[in-house]
Amino acid sequence: MLTTKKKIVKPAGKEPTETENTIAQALLDLEQNDFKDLKDLQIVSAKEYDVSEGKKAIVIFVPFRQLKAYHKIQQKLVWELEKKLGGKTVMFIAQRRIIHKVSSTNKVKQQKVPISRTIKAVHDAMLDDLVFPTNIVGRRLRYRLDGTKLHKVYLDRKEMTVTEHKLDSFSAVYHKLTGKDVVFEFPVQSASSEQN
Repeated sequence: MLTTKKKIVKPAGKEPTETENTIAQALLDLEQNDFKDLKDLQIVSAKEYDVSEGKKAIVIFVPFRQLKAYHKIQQKLVWELEKKLGGKTVMFIAQRRIIHKVSSTNKVKQQKVPISRTIKAVHDAMLDDLVFPTNIVGRRLRYRLDGTKLHKVYLDRKEMTVTEHKLDSFSAVYHKLTGKDVVFEFPVQSASSEQN
């Protein structure tokens, strides 16, 4: 009999939460039915977020090295998990580490921070993971009069029917994870491009 602990990668001494156990059990059920690709895949953690009144989203963090394997089956897997979890929006994000710059007060020789570990690179990668399989076709940064920033992210119109109902979930989850306000939109097609 398979156990849920084999599906969750946790540091020694840490116990999985109820949400993580629920996700792990759902993945085990799917693996036994028709998802043979899930056999070697695991999760790091899972968190549930409130999006709006009565709407919830579950973010599943997966090991970075297994992200490509998840991407191959992600569309069908998300669809099945959303059915099993009662219509909650499901998103997969790779577990990444942010390395902060060491202050100059430390006189020890400092090693440079890899670009992929900077806060900007990690937040951009999270954004790409969040909206997968939809492609990001444009970004705008708007500075408001009160000094706050608003990020506008434009998604590919080809995937509009699949992701349109998830836009508020994307914004809420990204704000909870990074603290940044993001608005997701689809670019408006001009009349000349529709005639061609």
